[in-house]
Amino acid sequence: MSLTVPPLPVGIAEHFPALAPYARTVTLLYPRIGTPGREDSSLGGPLLWPAEEAWPSCTAADHYNPARDCAVVGPAPVAMVPVLQLFARDVPALVFPPGTDVLQVLWCPLVHSEHDQWSPVPVLRWRSTAEVLPQPLLEQAPLPYEFDDDYVPRPCAVHPTETVEYPNGDLPAELCERVGKWSSELDETAGISYYDAFTTLQSKVGGYPGWTQEPDWPHCTCGVPMEHLLTISASESCGRWLPAEERTRPGSGWEARGHHEYEDDSHGMDMGDCGGVYVFLCRGCPDWPTTHRYDS
Repeated sequence: MSLTVPPLPVGIAEHFPALAPYARTVTLLYPRIGTPGREDSSLGGPLLWPAEEAWPSCTAADHYNPARDCAVVGPAPVAMVPVLQLFARDVPALVFPPGTDVLQVLWCPLVHSEHDQWSPVPVLRWRSTAEVLPQPLLEQAPLPYEFDDDYVPRPCAVHPTETVEYPNGDLPAELCERVGKWSSELDETAGISYYDAFTTLQSKVGGYPGWTQEPDWPHCTCGVPMEHLLTISASESCGRWLPAEERTRPGSGWEARGHHEYEDDSHGMDMGDCGGVYVFLCRGCPDWPTTHRYDS
């Protein structure tokens, strides 16, 4: 089930046509606490996993739990946790590799120092329901013997909702300066800034990374910039992007920004300090390589 994104307070095309070429389709996931099954799209729910396939574990030499005074965890492998499962039927805008219709994301629920990002490292699986469903299925994923609560999501149903967003930091310098001035004017006249009204900072597929720090787009080993595939974010549907179905008072979508009244309804991951993990991929290479960036 999708939710309803409230209309934009001001039209980009009418009031700032220079931004029109930067519009991108994005699917907001809107994770909400629930009891998803293994054949459902979910965030933190069970995965459609063959019983005979080994469950992935992390054996990184330097992963650790900050709650234990940065003590390195080991030597036993740490079971990864399910983070996201998306079926093609629920996210029409997401392009899957030929012959697949399920995307699964897992990660080790500990902090890693890989590339000085100090975050979990996502692992992706692309699957075919036609191949998996005839097999015996895994009933229960193994639990990690050590984990950081910040990176273990509570099971949530997702409500994929397609809309359009615009970038925050991914603009040419001159245009970025002009948008900043327009944003101040918009804030004075409409009570909301460009960055609140036209860019999203929540879990999503496609669109732009919701950078809270300077943009850091990765390049593939083939030399091309990688595509933003998805974001798993600590922030969920605040500000203007709060679904219409969840607004309980006039203007609540704006006043609720920065508040925590909806925290109990979502996955519960703080991810360090309201951070986010951005997953990127390159479709130009045969194996669709991926990487990630962490933003806190």
